[in-house]
Amino acid sequence: MNAQIPAINQTIAVEYLKSFFPTIRQEIAQLKNNFAGTIQATVNYLKNLVREAKINIIKHHIKLIDWLYRNANVEVRIMIENLFIRSFESFRKIAKTSHWKEIYEYMPIEFQQIYMNHTKLDEIMFKKK
Repeated sequence: MNAQIPAINQTIAVEYLKSFFPTIRQEIAQLKNNFAGTIQATVNYLKNLVREAKINIIKHHIKLIDWLYRNANVEVRIMIENLFIRSFESFRKIAKTSHWKEIYEYMPIEFQQIYMNHTKLDEIMFKKK
């Protein structure tokens, strides 16, 4: 008998993020039930890593967020899409071209597709080129 494991909700996701990001565990704990704030804290942390060119650490964290995304409920997935994946554009802007290419190529295909859809929508909505 295979019991289906329930999808990860926001409360459980925060606990995973505390273990995935020990450097900012205290900040995440202070945010309590603010899941959007928790995702933003992870984005800010990764932006700093981009500035420091710590590409392997960034790739590791993207892999962890991908695992969370694949095992999460709809609310958590939407938050990851709209905050975490949307932040990739700012990563691209601050990273060296070679570093961005390495990060992008390492991203799961689904994250790449979501990122490209966000980029296309932004171009349409804001007439960016």
